Amino acid sequence: MKRFFIELSYKGTAYSGWQVQPNGPSVQQTLEEALALILRREVPVTGQGRTDAGVHALKSFAHFELEEVPMDNKTLTYKLNRLLPQDIAIHRILEVQPDAHARFSAEAREYRYFIHLGKSAFLKDTALQLYRIPDLEAMQKAAQYIPGEHDFSSFCSARAEVAHKRCTVSQAEWRQDGRMLTFTIRANRFVMNMVRSLTGTMLEIGAGKRRPEDMPLILAALDRTQAGENAAPEGLHLSDVIYPSSIFISPEK
Repeated sequence: MKRFFIELSYKGTAYSGWQVQPNGPSVQQTLEEALALILRREVPVTGQGRTDAGVHALKSFAHFELEEVPMDNKTLTYKLNRLLPQDIAIHRILEVQPDAHARFSAEAREYRYFIHLGKSAFLKDTALQLYRIPDLEAMQKAAQYIPGEHDFSSFCSARAEVAHKRCTVSQAEWRQDGRMLTFTIRANRFVMNMVRSLTGTMLEIGAGKRRPEDMPLILAALDRTQAGENAAPEGLHLSDVIYPSSIFISPEK
């Protein structure tokens, strides 16, 4: 049995999230259906993790297994891209070690949240549009409290089914490029709604409704009601997933 990683990106607007769900189409379902048509067999696909409805991925991974490979990786990549809708793109397929896992082998993940200052005719589905300019300096001060190992219960959905809510964040910062604000956060793991609730809380700080110094108090409270509302899903993008190089067999990695 051989195992392969698929590197892909997708625009999540039309989907109910990554994972197969009964209430609407998902990226996972769409990818599995395309693989089944090409390979003429059911091919279960395991993703690097879940993304919410409307959330996007600039760089994501999934894995699948095959006993016999009927074509080379580049040909399968080409056939998948021909069959999949425009909002899902396969970048490459890489053979990996038999025990490599798209979710559990990841060493870190990175998300970016995009905010456009003012109305944009082209970014409605991929960035939050703000008409009042927030205090970026205050938001950056708040972000400085996020790196480190913390229990993120205050920023995790009550619906999350996880053993614990501790995450180690290595980067959390805001940047501005013209009219675009970007919040980048990298961690060893994330809990449900964590990035959107952190962003929503910092937007309240940027609007003067909270102080930057409130961030460590909210973290310590371990209470979701103490944090702000989730920022809208359209601004959130999974931007990278980092794996140890030792899991890859394909030479092009």
